[in-house]
Amino acid sequence: MPVTFIEGIFSGLGHPIIGLDHFAAVVAVGCLAAGHRTGAALAVGFIVAMMVGVALHLSGATVPAAEILVAVSVIALGAVMLRRREISASAALALFAGVGLVHGYALGESIYGAEPAPLYAYLLGLAVIQSIVALGVMQIAHRLVQRSTGPDFLRLTGAGIAGIGLAALMQQVIPGA
Repeated sequence: MPVTFIEGIFSGLGHPIIGLDHFAAVVAVGCLAAGHRTGAALAVGFIVAMMVGVALHLSGATVPAAEILVAVSVIALGAVMLRRREISASAALALFAGVGLVHGYALGESIYGAEPAPLYAYLLGLAVIQSIVALGVMQIAHRLVQRSTGPDFLRLTGAGIAGIGLAALMQQVIPGA
């Protein structure tokens, strides 16, 4: 639990990067957003939903099996990436909002009960790093799609993301996995 503003910033910056399931979700959001003219707005929609999820947790809301939902959401993002067709912008926004809420709720656990200064710093760091990763990946994915091997690479990335989600799910449902 961070106790200073600086610790809060570092915790917010680091948490979604060191948590492989959360990182995979942000990478998937960036990849899926790349296929849309409004990709940046879709990625920001994910960030906003994620912050709302953190706020729900901090307000005392309870989501049973949150870590299982996180794992299932990563599997779902990977599965969508495996498809040969792009999803519509509205479907992407709905998916990103749901995933953002679940991941935000889970990320809120690490800061629950903190004093205001480290709490706000955590939220700032969390929003900054997730924005950088999602928008950066979106730019890279957009460039890859323009190459002939890009779509296959992105589908392979989707398979890896789904695999990360499956591994996270197994850790939740099989003790000691």
